[in-house]
Parts: sequence; C-alpha cells; structure tokens
Amino acid sequence: MNGQNSNMSANAKMFSQAKVLRLHSGNIVNRNRMKKCPCSPSEELHDCIQATVSDWFSQTKLTAEVEQETLYCSIPEATDAITPEEREELKVSAKLFLCESDESSIKEAVKMARQTLAVSQLDSVIIAPPGPPEGETQTLVHLQPAWEELEELVQSQQIAAIGTSDLDKDLLEQLYNWAQVKPSSNQVNLASCCVMPPDLTAFAKEFDIQLLTHNDPKELMSAAAFQQALQEGAQVLSVADWRLEWVLRYSIIVKSRGIIKSKGYLVSAKKTSP
Repeated sequence: MNGQNSNMSANAKMFSQAKVLRLHSGNIVNRNRMKKCPCSPSEELHDCIQATVSDWFSQTKLTAEVEQETLYCSIPEATDAITPEEREELKVSAKLFLCESDESSIKEAVKMARQTLAVSQLDSVIIAPPGPPEGETQTLVHLQPAWEELEELVQSQQIAAIGTSDLDKDLLEQLYNWAQVKPSSNQVNLASCCVMPPDLTAFAKEFDIQLLTHNDPKELMSAAAFQQALQEGAQVLSVADWRLEWVLRYSIIVKSRGIIKSKGYLVSAKKTSP
C-alpha cells in the first residue's frame, strides 16, 4: 500500500506541474471500467474521463510522461493501435468537438488520433465547431477557418474525407460552393428534427453528400462538468484551473461485418493559471 500511495503522490505531482493534459480513454466497447452504461454522449464522456484519471492515479507503474509541461494520461492495456496487416479491413472515423475557437487545435487532435491508433490517415473526420457568439447566427464565416484547417489535412493525406454537423440546406450549400474540398457528409440531430428536411435531402442527394444522424448535445461537455469529472478521478487535487480544449471521439469499424471493433475518446485540456 505504501508503494501505491507513493506512486499516487508522484502522479499528483506530475498532474499539478502540467499545463496541458492529453487523455486517452482506451477502448470503451469493453465497459468493465465504467460504473454503469451511460445514457447520453455527455455522460459517456464524463465516465471516460473519470475512469481514466482514476485508474491512472491508482496504477502502480507510471505510464504517463510530461513533455514540455504536457501530461499524457492513459492506461497501459487501453491501446487501440491498428497493425498494418489489419488496416485495410478497418474504417477509422472520428468526430471532433472544438470547445474553443482555436482552429490550430484541429491539427493537434488529428495528429494525436493518428499516433494513438497507429495509422497514417483517418478515413473520415466530422467537425463540430463551437457555436457562434451569443446573439449571433451561425454563418459561413464562422465555419471557414476550421474547414480550411481540415482541407490542409486532406491535401496532406492525413484525412481521406471530411464532414459537417447540424448544417441546414442553405448553410451546407454555401459551404459546398465555397470549399475546395467538398463535405462528404452532414450529421443531423434527430432530437430537434424528427424527419430529414426535404430541401436538405434533395441537395445532399444531388451532390452526393451522405446524411447521417446523431444524438450529441450542442455542448458535449460544459466547463463545470469537465472539472467535476476530473475531480472525481483525481480526488484530492484542485481542478478549478483546467478548461476543456477539444474532444475527439473515434470509432474503428470492421468493414466486412459492419461492427464496431473499438471506440474511444481523446481529450485535451489546458490550465488557465500562469
């Protein structure tokens, strides 16, 4: 027990010294580390953060590294790395939730996903940028900076296809006409739209854009909910200075069988204090 307490103290010191936290949940298809089956994407993410941080603090062998004040937090057996032999049989898709208006984090998130999964290219990435400032309506201007970052990643062959989330027909058409790399998909939240709008369906069919459904909330995780999940995992440490930057949720699907082999979260957060 003394050894475990000593290790927890060492982990706590690394946690307190870090300015950036990068977390990998590992494969959550196997939920043996979860308290219960989550009812929503937000609850699922909360459980992943809490369980991963808690496991990391209690493990007897350190697996985290601090590089230039960045703490990488993961569990040894939680790897989802894909071998070259199985790559052709698998589809790697991701949805990237940006919690802040910092488009440079898109490249960071995709790089971390590629490194974590040991692949040179993600098959598809759907972007969920933060909403427009309060009182404003989302326009093409809000979408352009993030889309340009994604286009560069397609051109450098780090992503094969890129998609959008929750765009109506008019905004999707504006993006399609402006973009160099056209959106291959658009997610629609059926919680607010029980039936696909006919004009959106017609436009998507004409330009070969796949319409997908999802049940993600507009805000995947609030600042308070993120800090609560960290607090539950870290227990004694103060987490008030941490803020969520982005969340990347990935799925690895066996093409021939259409089943999910692996699913997980990559999370990045920054400490706001000097």
